[in-house]
Amino acid sequence: MQFAQRVGRLVRADAHGLIESLEDQELLLKQHLREADLELQRKRARIEVLSEEERLLRDEVKRLEDEVANLDADMHLALAKEREELARFAIRKIIPRRREATALAARIAEVVEERERLVERLATQETEFQALRGRVRTHLEARPREESPGDVLAGAVAEEEVEIELLRWKQAAGEAV
Repeated sequence: MQFAQRVGRLVRADAHGLIESLEDQELLLKQHLREADLELQRKRARIEVLSEEERLLRDEVKRLEDEVANLDADMHLALAKEREELARFAIRKIIPRRREATALAARIAEVVEERERLVERLATQETEFQALRGRVRTHLEARPREESPGDVLAGAVAEEEVEIELLRWKQAAGEAV
């Protein structure tokens, strides 16, 4: 009787192990999908940050351009009144603001380029992600039909082994009576 119990436990343990390995594969696939989705979300967030940075930079350039325009008007007024020292004062303020505006314009170009690159990559990756999600769902839905744990266990045991086990069970049952 103990031998039959041991064999029964062994078969159940193998069945549980097989089911766990199948579940592990499903869990891994689902985890990979979650990680891919998180990465797409990070890219979307990065695109939003870049868009906001571009907006702030453009606002700053506009502010600098307005200051330069005001200082330019002051310089022309000073020259019209023949006050060169005041015109020089205005020019000293204009030059750094123009440099800063130029640097900000270069940064805007970098931000726009990075954002556009990310948008393209994100579009491609979202398409690939949707296709991957569909393949994983199809695989997970088809897997139980293709190969259930019971089918795998039945296929792994030869008919002769089943007959011998049956004889052992009958013998153990006969001895117990």
